Amino acid sequence: MNFNQLLDAVRDKSDALSIAPEWAQGRAVFGGLMAALVYERMRVMITDGRPVRSLAISFVGPAAPDVPIRFEVEVLREGKAVSTLLGRAVQNGQVVTLVQGNFGAGRASVVDVPAAPAIAMKPLEESAPELPYIKGVTPEFMRHLALRWAIGGLPFSGNASRQMGGWVRLRDVPPEQINEAHLLALVDAWPPSVLPLLKQPAAGSTLTWTIEFIQPTPELSTLDWCRYHVETEHARDGYGHAAASLWTAQGQLLALSRQTVTVFA
Repeated sequence: MNFNQLLDAVRDKSDALSIAPEWAQGRAVFGGLMAALVYERMRVMITDGRPVRSLAISFVGPAAPDVPIRFEVEVLREGKAVSTLLGRAVQNGQVVTLVQGNFGAGRASVVDVPAAPAIAMKPLEESAPELPYIKGVTPEFMRHLALRWAIGGLPFSGNASRQMGGWVRLRDVPPEQINEAHLLALVDAWPPSVLPLLKQPAAGSTLTWTIEFIQPTPELSTLDWCRYHVETEHARDGYGHAAASLWTAQGQLLALSRQTVTVFA
């Protein structure tokens, strides 16, 4: 199933959803997809259309492909403007992904601070060629997402820059209005920001992830290219801390992201 078909499946049925190995990231299912599926199940519980403002995601353990996953959602509080929900993905009786979400209606405010300008990067046509999906080399889920590097280096290239980024979009989905589930996949498609610092392959993965969405989401197709930029702020003792942003091609801010990553090197 493509990305949209998996979203449809989790909305219709929260039990016994198995994810094919083509969505794998090493031994686990692609984290961006897992977060998107839990979020999509949470969104079903919001009946008044309150948009999501932030998600706090913990990847408790690897979700194995081809093994049924159950998606559970608990409403922690529903206030006049803000709803707080807790979502879980459970496999073999163990929580593998945990998401706390805050959904909030807009309100009149005298505070109006525009987003900082998007970081400058090479135009799409001048960026590196689209990273190909190569079986056994790139993660399996990369067949579903397209990346073009414009800042920093590729993983394991020994590039000393703190910064990494470029252009990203979905593959093999029909064009439709993009939503927050799609944005989760676009942000997490990029490898941990510490990996370009390494000169040889090593394992790395996201431990915790917080992401904030700018509302309302701009008019944008699922097949449009977006700009991504991440900066490693600190790394030591096998853990890295990074801040990232996602914009439209025209420079409209879509999401702000922070990740704590583990690296085994």
